[in-house]
Amino acid sequence: MTNYLVVGSGLFGSTFAYEAAKRGHHVKVIERRDHIAGNIYTKEVDGIQVHEYGAHIFHTSNKKIWDYVHQFAEFNRYTNSPIANYKGEIYNMPFNMNTFNKLWGVVTPEEAQAKIDEQKAILNGKKPENLEEQAISLIGTDIYEKLVKGYTEKQWGQKATDLPAFIIRRLPVRLTYDNNYFNDTYQGIPIGGYTQIVEKMLASDLIEVETGVDFFDHKQEYIDQYDKVIFTGMIDQFFDYQLGELEYRSLRFETEELDEDNHQGNAVVNYTDAETPYTRIIEHKHFEFGQGNKHKTIITKEYPAKWSRGDEPYYPVNNKQNNHLYTKYNELAKSEPKVIFGGRLGQYRYYDMHQVIQASLQLVGQEFGEKII
Repeated sequence: MTNYLVVGSGLFGSTFAYEAAKRGHHVKVIERRDHIAGNIYTKEVDGIQVHEYGAHIFHTSNKKIWDYVHQFAEFNRYTNSPIANYKGEIYNMPFNMNTFNKLWGVVTPEEAQAKIDEQKAILNGKKPENLEEQAISLIGTDIYEKLVKGYTEKQWGQKATDLPAFIIRRLPVRLTYDNNYFNDTYQGIPIGGYTQIVEKMLASDLIEVETGVDFFDHKQEYIDQYDKVIFTGMIDQFFDYQLGELEYRSLRFETEELDEDNHQGNAVVNYTDAETPYTRIIEHKHFEFGQGNKHKTIITKEYPAKWSRGDEPYYPVNNKQNNHLYTKYNELAKSEPKVIFGGRLGQYRYYDMHQVIQASLQLVGQEFGEKII
């Protein structure tokens, strides 16, 4: 029997807590926010499941992860097909034949590829050294200027020429008439929202949950009191930023209830011009095919923001400088043998939801000497 403290009730911590309790271990979960489930938290308003911290679409090609998460919820068949609004012009995403036809009037994949090749020739075969050059090398100048540049510079708070090329190395470009953003085999959203998943994970008699609790108010006491600590917060904050601050991007959300049934006709609309201050508008009822109050809808505008201490960190900025600093913090973590760092902030990397679950299950396997996945 091991007494675990899990700091943070997001998917990483909750998955670990669920698996540890299944094996007879006692787990205390503490959460700084006033609710569980971290950034996947959803709540019902007007019969609509509202994604409080931005759009979350579960997608994976790993059948074991897909089957695993189905223990906790039934999923619908939602397919992520965002659209882009550039100064009132509407384009399909990911960039595909529908996009190319609207932009250039081309009909065949051969015509589209020829147009892209013509435009990316501006690079003269140069190896891309920044995000702008990388984008042009993939999709040419027109799409870069209309659908990438403004959005990306808002998202990261930097000029595209100052951002590393790897950020969009995997930019989806398809010479098909297919608006499905993800290539993954499995995709959907839990019917009734995401919060239920974490509620079920934490429902064991061996799991105690406290919300509104800040680990840093009693950090050393917690470390002394528990056999092991699973820490899913910021690794640099854990060490009081003693090696310097890692860089993050934050977000600000403005959510409105509107007296209409259908505001924008799609769950996610990206605003790709530089002048619009937000990057996207989410209309939550479309995640569940228009269910909910027929006279109401809930929209959320998403504003990227510079992160500073006290703000919510959403995205690690994984450039060379930050990754080098994280490596130093990871070395420092070895001085805390009772503490295991996990999740997006604890491991300073971008994780999709299926990757978070997989990483947590890998930790479970290491911790209990079992092959879980």
